[in-house]
Amino acid sequence: MQTTLQILLTIFSVGLILVVLLQKGKSAGLSGAISGGAEQLFGKTKARGMELVLQRVTIGLAAGFFILAILVAVFR
Repeated sequence: MQTTLQILLTIFSVGLILVVLLQKGKSAGLSGAISGGAEQLFGKTKARGMELVLQRVTIGLAAGFFILAILVAVFR
């Protein structure tokens, strides 16, 4: 059981790294991060097509990663 969970955790972590690296950067620098967050909040920019898919896959992989990390810690 523990080995299976560790293998799944490794797969999820590599997948999460790859999906994050595939995503396009929103803006450069601190000012871009602030304005990008405001645009996202107020709906000026919408994720379309592949960006939306990558965002959803990232959320799913991150949730799976955290759940698997907790399970590996519990069953250790």
